[in-house]
Amino acid sequence: MGRKARHGPRANIYAIDGGEAELLRDADRDGGWMLLVGGVPQSYVDLSDPTYLDFEYMRLMADVVDCLGVDGEAFDAVHIGGAGCTLPRYIAATRPGSRQVVLEPDAGLVALVREQLPVKGVPGLRIRITDGRTGVAALADEADDLVVMDAFAEASMPPELATREFVLDAARVLRPGGVYMANVADGFRLPFARRVAATVRSVFRHTLLMGDPGVLRGRRFGNLIVAGSRRSLPVAELTRRAAGGAARARLLDGGDLAAFCAGSAPLHDGEEIVAPVPPPQVFGKS
Repeated sequence: MGRKARHGPRANIYAIDGGEAELLRDADRDGGWMLLVGGVPQSYVDLSDPTYLDFEYMRLMADVVDCLGVDGEAFDAVHIGGAGCTLPRYIAATRPGSRQVVLEPDAGLVALVREQLPVKGVPGLRIRITDGRTGVAALADEADDLVVMDAFAEASMPPELATREFVLDAARVLRPGGVYMANVADGFRLPFARRVAATVRSVFRHTLLMGDPGVLRGRRFGNLIVAGSRRSLPVAELTRRAAGGAARARLLDGGDLAAFCAGSAPLHDGEEIVAPVPPPQVFGKS
């Protein structure tokens, strides 16, 4: 889920399994396209330059990717939630030789992306039409270096992909130095984001949270990035990037993150979980 779309002429509209998708051409960039599902921006893809990232939260995720291991070194990644495959394209371009799999349950959306935002030329990328939990359960132990959870049903994170049981299964497929990274959206006072962060902290010894300062203070609805690993994360470098990047962000870890999560219990299978929905004005709806 991303920022408000730059609407021009009426977009091309496509039927997908989950409803209706739209493609908007970016008037400012020749290769730029915005993919929306149910009127909600899901991906921005620049077909001419896969390293160009338009959504602020995607830039933060890319910062995490850039700081992992050796600069430019190939790695194996799993992406839960596909949409336009923005981050997989970025990884393929910046870390040649990487092997990546995208788990996306909407076959109609996959067909649309393959036809209109081609992925055939992205080396090392495969898309499996399956839901996140089924897809992750089928992966081998310690098979990957990165697991990215960026799945949304229109504007809400699927609750079954937020629980400790799911994060534990994702941790199972990570190598010892691997990283789990999730995109979570929340608003006023951040009750859901606090529980998601607490969930990831309950699984991984090292955890951090990044986001726009206004979002982190619970003053407006937006996206936050949480990352966890069994080994130390590149906190110093990510803090520097967050403070000096085009999209200014704050990073919480250690005691600051513990305080952020204080009183928030991890999410579990079997409990009633209601993921937050953004207010209509977030996407320019009336």
